[in-house]
Amino acid sequence: MSSVRQTILWVDDEIDLLKSHILYLESKGYRVTPISNGIDALDLVEKERFDLVLLDEMMPGMGGLEVLEGIKARRAGLPVIMITKSEEENLMNEALGHKISDYLIKPVNPSQILLACKKIFEARELERGTTVRDYVRELGRDLESAVEVQTWEGWAQRYQRSARWHLELDEIEEEGLRQAHREQMDDLNRQFGRFIESNYRGWVDRTPGNRPLLSPDLVPHAVVPHLKEGRKVALIVIDCLRLDQWLAMEPLLPPELQIDRQLFCSVLPTATAYARNAIFSGLYPREIARNHPEFWDEALHSDVGKNRFEREFLQMMLAREGVQSGQILYRKILGQKDADDLRRQMGSYAGLDLVALVFTFFDTFAHGHSRDTTIAELTQDVTGLRAHLRTWFERSVMLEAIREMARQKRVTVITTDHGAVQVRRPALVRADRGTSSGVRFKFGKALRCNEAEALHVRDPGNFGLPEEGLIKNYIFAKEDYFFIYRSHRHEHERILRGSFQHGGISMEEMIVPLVTLSPG
Repeated sequence: MSSVRQTILWVDDEIDLLKSHILYLESKGYRVTPISNGIDALDLVEKERFDLVLLDEMMPGMGGLEVLEGIKARRAGLPVIMITKSEEENLMNEALGHKISDYLIKPVNPSQILLACKKIFEARELERGTTVRDYVRELGRDLESAVEVQTWEGWAQRYQRSARWHLELDEIEEEGLRQAHREQMDDLNRQFGRFIESNYRGWVDRTPGNRPLLSPDLVPHAVVPHLKEGRKVALIVIDCLRLDQWLAMEPLLPPELQIDRQLFCSVLPTATAYARNAIFSGLYPREIARNHPEFWDEALHSDVGKNRFEREFLQMMLAREGVQSGQILYRKILGQKDADDLRRQMGSYAGLDLVALVFTFFDTFAHGHSRDTTIAELTQDVTGLRAHLRTWFERSVMLEAIREMARQKRVTVITTDHGAVQVRRPALVRADRGTSSGVRFKFGKALRCNEAEALHVRDPGNFGLPEEGLIKNYIFAKEDYFFIYRSHRHEHERILRGSFQHGGISMEEMIVPLVTLSPG
């Protein structure tokens, strides 16, 4: 057993009668937290780290199986020993399905509890050793082959492996490995930035088969074919969703759904106004500004204002793709009122051909780090943000909508406009007063920056971006840099460092999921 003191959460409505058992475990070196109800237990699981849960099955109010589901939604890898009065078949099924690690039949004595805990902890130590060995081996292999990654497919595969390791390392509480993983991600993002700088310009005017799947391709690629074949479709766009966050939520989907996951490249800048308009219009920002100036005002300071015409863009694109408009619904869920309205009405959508839903909660939560101290506490790192987003998703109207779309036998396409990266290093920018205010990207007429820290684009049209003669430039922050000006520099550094931002060039922002759920 590890020299670190193991922590046990014991949940039982008669916990006061188990004092002798708790004292016995503590005499053996364990730290035990007693709780008498499931609601407080779930609250503690969110706030504190435990190595094991002892859980009574029969409790008033929230029963043991309901608490079990809540624990697994919050920390999927946390071992649970269920304590029950009878050897019921459903508990055996739970054990076989790996939702519980073991179960004990009441009455239990302290020695039984101790042996059950020791068995779990010894298995965890073996698992930890295997995970460490596998990660170190893969890390060495990746570092040796990193210079060989010269294709989009190679980078997508590499990032998907890294995102899965994020989740694996969450479970073993090994800070040394987490630090190694962060350093590996930093190194990979340096190389990825060079890859994008060399290749992105060439992708813009190529056809989809000769370049990566980009934001304007999503609806023609993933939605239109189903509509043309007469299937009903739901399109769900989640603002600012990272791949690792989606992988953490994916196990909560209804088990009867077939999941097809792809990765695509978000357009630059990886910002809502550009990337989400590109999805709904099927056009690069350059074409939107050129062909639909009535729907595009790049000078607006609010991204919300820049995304007011997604419904109109979607209708025009479907017509361009030869799809009869049919019965189409578009809704944006901005807050609780919108969520409540959707919850009441989505059962009536069964006759519609296409239901398009946009959820903005993730972006609001990510940006809240720099505006709200409570959110900042919850999202100090990628692990904390991922855990709280998963907890939100478990109870969200979004998951209810996915279940309802499955009941309506729809093909459901879930995607995002861009991801986000946690920024740590300031990059000094010099610009005139007309420059935009972004943290990870800027446009203006007199931009200057260190080009080791940012990509300076002097030919925006070749990047699919709006042009204004020869004087308009863009800059995109690389890796984990964030832009600041010399004035009030230290104050802005304090506010922004550690926050989650988007608009620039990183794997986390650009390599994002496109998931198709097919009803069974």
